[in-house]
Amino acid sequence: MTVFRLFSQLKLAPASRLHDSLRENRAIAIGIALLIMLVVCGALTVSGFLSLQNARSILLLAAFLGLASIGQTMVSLLGGLDLSIPFVIGAANILLPRLLNNGIPPAAAIIIILALGMVVGCINGLLSYRLQGQALIMSLGVGFAVVGATEIYTALGSAFGGNSFAPVPAWLTNFSAFNGKFFGLPIPPVVIIWLVISLTIIWVMKNTWFGRGIYALGGSRTAASRLQISELRTWTAVHGIAGVMSALTGVLLLGFSGGGYVGVGDPYLFSTVAAVVIGGTSLLGGAGGYGATVLGVLVLTVLSSLLVGMGMTYAGQQAVIGLLIVPMVAVYARLPHIRNQI
Repeated sequence: MTVFRLFSQLKLAPASRLHDSLRENRAIAIGIALLIMLVVCGALTVSGFLSLQNARSILLLAAFLGLASIGQTMVSLLGGLDLSIPFVIGAANILLPRLLNNGIPPAAAIIIILALGMVVGCINGLLSYRLQGQALIMSLGVGFAVVGATEIYTALGSAFGGNSFAPVPAWLTNFSAFNGKFFGLPIPPVVIIWLVISLTIIWVMKNTWFGRGIYALGGSRTAASRLQISELRTWTAVHGIAGVMSALTGVLLLGFSGGGYVGVGDPYLFSTVAAVVIGGTSLLGGAGGYGATVLGVLVLTVLSSLLVGMGMTYAGQQAVIGLLIVPMVAVYARLPHIRNQI
């Protein structure tokens, strides 16, 4: 009897640990299962879905969305949302050609764009921290102000309002183009850029005081305060990172399209939020992470590719994505927030 009981415990222990692990990482498990299901469905219904060409296209589009979603993920971990992201993307996309036309060297112009993105993000973070009850509308207002001011500047002496054209450096085009190569390999360099930045962000969030401070603030502001974590500095720094990543996305999208368009960031208004939600990061803060958002980005991009392959219109794609978000939110809402687990 004793031997049988011991054998039963040894047999059930791994299953029990697996069950506990799945409960703790439910969002990751759901994301992986959903991604596999979409890939299988695409392979069975769309000709050429698993081709190298389609895989490159999916990764290229995922890279842009993934970079734009970095800031949104970090802001969400604090318990907020940044609606200025698409406007900063659009502003950077039209401001860079104008700076190039003004004779500024491409590398210097890009550095200026990224620095301005950081400044806008820090201002956004400062204002959002001071008016946290209205942080969502505050970020939207900052976005409108930034893109409006940029349009006014780029429209001076130009007949193309909201658009900006200049010879795009070949290296920037190679970074973002579908046929771009990385050291001779048929991989768009923007995908490598996304991979490197993603690994860096994931490591920073898990292994540094700054990353842990973000989780602490999202989980409990009182506890974070007792740990002497500055809420003001963290909010400002996180939004500053969001501004830099948004500006970088706008710059890379210029290399992809070849011409500046102020509305290029519009699709990222809610797609970044959708990627965060589908990845399972809590919009209440304190739970989730960018690794989960990467899964959400891949799910969204693969789903969009599948729907396009099936001949569905853009409106239909939006409807399907919306129908996907609703049950995902319902599932994750059942998970207790970290504040209720202490």
